[in-house]
Amino acid sequence: MTAASQPAPSSAGAGPFSRFERLVAWRYLRSRRKETVISVISLISFVGIMLGVATLIVVMAVMNGFRDELLTRILGVNGHLIVQPVDMPLGDYESVAARLAEVDGVELAIPLLEGQVFASGRIGAGTGALVRGIRPDDLSALDLVSDNVRDGSLVGFAAGDGVAIGSRMAQNLGLALGDAVTLIAPEGDVTPFGTTPRRKAYPVTAIFEVGMSEYDAAIIFMPLSEAQLFFNSEGLARTIELFVSDPDAVDALRPAIEEAARRPIFITDWRQRNQTFFSALQVERNVMFMILTMIVLVAALNIISGLVMLVKDKGHDIAILRTMGATSGAVMRIFLMTGSAIGVAGTLAGVVLGVVICLNVESIRQFFSWLSGTTLFDPELYFLSQLPAKMDFSETLSVIVMALVLSFFATLLPAWRASKLDPVEALRYE
Repeated sequence: MTAASQPAPSSAGAGPFSRFERLVAWRYLRSRRKETVISVISLISFVGIMLGVATLIVVMAVMNGFRDELLTRILGVNGHLIVQPVDMPLGDYESVAARLAEVDGVELAIPLLEGQVFASGRIGAGTGALVRGIRPDDLSALDLVSDNVRDGSLVGFAAGDGVAIGSRMAQNLGLALGDAVTLIAPEGDVTPFGTTPRRKAYPVTAIFEVGMSEYDAAIIFMPLSEAQLFFNSEGLARTIELFVSDPDAVDALRPAIEEAARRPIFITDWRQRNQTFFSALQVERNVMFMILTMIVLVAALNIISGLVMLVKDKGHDIAILRTMGATSGAVMRIFLMTGSAIGVAGTLAGVVLGVVICLNVESIRQFFSWLSGTTLFDPELYFLSQLPAKMDFSETLSVIVMALVLSFFATLLPAWRASKLDPVEALRYE
């Protein structure tokens, strides 16, 4: 029995999206031998929407995870607010840091003395590094560092017996726990022949891994008192880094910090120091969303072509339905449901596929790395040691709504054409 042979209710007795309309739409979705081409186009549309939605969800989740991981690691090592002295050196850093730490919203106030050095070990030609002179208690308070010490401990660091280096620096220089890393500073001792670089070897008492290759390969933590001697800055600090409870509310803390400092200071925040980096990430994220939306749009266009062919093939059935009492609105709703069903099913399948991939993205990366014999997502290039993925509910919802809206609009034209079909013309030569 064909769909056209079903008893059609009268226009008065059939409501919108009635059981009769759903039944006819379902029959049009089912594959028949003579409708193989239409079924293939519908399948392609379904797969296209599914892959488009899944790809959008995965890409957005990976980019969100990438941003959050970078933000966590950057702000886990660097302060949210950086206080620098103006007019005179920061010789009273102890008292200033104590006052700043009492400001409501400030969790840590860490005096730092930073300097660029050349580091060398047992192998390799050496590498540039950033020495961060820090008080032992302050280093212990940096959870991202203290909780990720791979070898050794911070006990020796607290005693002033050595330095803490990143895991990638240790690997690149061939250093292990207890080995000596040689540091050369360009600003050294003043002699009658000029300033000579300062050179000194320090034992490695701790090797940390924060998970960001740029930091693991370039940062050396040194006790503040030793750094002051090494950089000829006895009794001084160059900056005070503040860690706050809410990094997005740093602007509200500026007046209180300036008042608590009781001296001229210049304040910069994490957004200013990383503005170009995070702005580039945001632009890339928006562009990727627009580009990948084209995949869903192409799949929606396949729905149009499939429905147009279906309407042409079912012209005889549509004419019979109209003569049996089906209204033009009923015919339009039948084809709306037929096309929308493909979009809804493809979207739901894409959401499931995208969620599964997001939950197992690191395992998938490792599998393809093993399969290809190459390192996908190299930490040396992408900063992070593993591929992160963090799904955002609002973004996922926007992807779902976008796919459903595109699928719905793709069905409007073919459904409207079906509703305008003249039954007299369709049955003239029957």
